[in-house]
Amino acid sequence: MKFTPSGGSIAVAARLDGEAVAVSVADTGVGIQQDDLERIFERFYKADRSRSGQGTGLGLAIVRHIVRLHGGRVWAESSPGAGATFTFTLPVGLART
Repeated sequence: MKFTPSGGSIAVAARLDGEAVAVSVADTGVGIQQDDLERIFERFYKADRSRSGQGTGLGLAIVRHIVRLHGGRVWAESSPGAGATFTFTLPVGLART
């Protein structure tokens, strides 16, 4: 939310993708440069260094770790100025009780 300007939108979607559930969060924010996109899941990495006072650079690294521990994967797609979409998958068997 902090990278989506006022008047922008954020959409959450879920779908069955073979043997996994895929959850996506897409925004209409500022987007992410390709060079940064390759590194955003690294610990302490901040794509926008001008916002150095906001966040620790740990959030996406923690997400990646949790998703991997549950047998899933996580990735992001983006273009500068065109928003970003973050998607993670989890095996269907984890959703059953």
